[in-house]
Amino acid sequence: MAPNPTPQPTPPAEPQDSPDGYVGLDAERAERLARERGWPTVRSLPPGAIITMEYRFGRMNFEVRDGRVTRAWKG
Repeated sequence: MAPNPTPQPTPPAEPQDSPDGYVGLDAERAERLARERGWPTVRSLPPGAIITMEYRFGRMNFEVRDGRVTRAWKG
């Protein structure tokens, strides 16, 4: 008989704030605010950066131009 699998812990809930609320903010302030709101991973990218398209739970992405967030999305 096969052993019972070890139950996996339930991941913590992802923060429920809207990415749109970060658009227009200074990049440093946006990153600090995202971490305060519970995002464990915050990534700032230049416009047009080549990135992989995998969804990563708990990550907030910022596209930053001239020190300001121009786009924000989860994953």
